[in-house]
Amino acid sequence: MIRKSIAVAAASVVGAFAAATASAATQTLLGTVGPSFTITLKMAGKKVQTLKAGTYKLIIEDKAPVHALSLDGPHGFAKDFTTVPCVGTKTFTLELVPGKYKAYCPPHESVMFQHSTVK
Repeated sequence: MIRKSIAVAAASVVGAFAAATASAATQTLLGTVGPSFTITLKMAGKKVQTLKAGTYKLIIEDKAPVHALSLDGPHGFAKDFTTVPCVGTKTFTLELVPGKYKAYCPPHESVMFQHSTVK
């Protein structure tokens, strides 16, 4: 009975550690579009140029009804996170694989974009 209790307690500790490690490993990206003709992807306050492959929490702040935020990447990856006339904050979980990515505003893609690389 004591061995069984110790085994259950040990399994609980291992499970809690694995859950804490997994949530600690998920980093947050902040995407902002608008209110003027600006679009950015930042992590820890710095514009993203290079990221490690993995899972990210993406928080998008869409600040103008004339803008949207989309992301294109390797192997046909394409996702419209917000659309015109959406305004507000949305949160997504994003799995990024190695390759080149482009965040952009579809109606204003020629002037509102940001490139990044995932390694």
